[in-house]
Amino acid sequence: MKTVIITAVLLFSVTACQKDIKQKKDNSAILNSTAMENPTTKTGIEKSLHIYFDALNQSSVEQAAGQYTSDGIFMPAGLPTASGTSELTTAYKNIFQAIQLNVNFKIEEIVTLDDNTAFVRTQSNGTQLIHANGQKTEELNREFFLMKNENGAWKISRYMFNQPK
Repeated sequence: MKTVIITAVLLFSVTACQKDIKQKKDNSAILNSTAMENPTTKTGIEKSLHIYFDALNQSSVEQAAGQYTSDGIFMPAGLPTASGTSELTTAYKNIFQAIQLNVNFKIEEIVTLDDNTAFVRTQSNGTQLIHANGQKTEELNREFFLMKNENGAWKISRYMFNQPK
């Protein structure tokens, strides 16, 4: 009986180790895709995001909403989700009527999933001016983008952010 239990424990341990090794290989493949991605893809994604970041600092509704795919979704912290061009336009109008951003963005990671899909992780910091009371406050966010190549241009398909503090 002891031999059966010991054999079962050893078999279970080997299986668990193999599963852990496979998971580490899968994670390594995701991380390596960042380093091995097509430079043209990376440049296209960075260009699209820099246009978007500039739109936020310039309070440009058209430019911000224009960086999304036609079915894009914006999931801001503490506000309703905006889906599609019409809702995105309304969301950005409301945001820019309430605040003026002055932030810097840093792209921390770009991972391409295939020729038409990537995700991007960024961080931003700076200030926001609250129009209602003229108060300036610190602005610090972590952002996550799902990017899609739509008609040859990289666009934001899904976007959400949160504050790390």
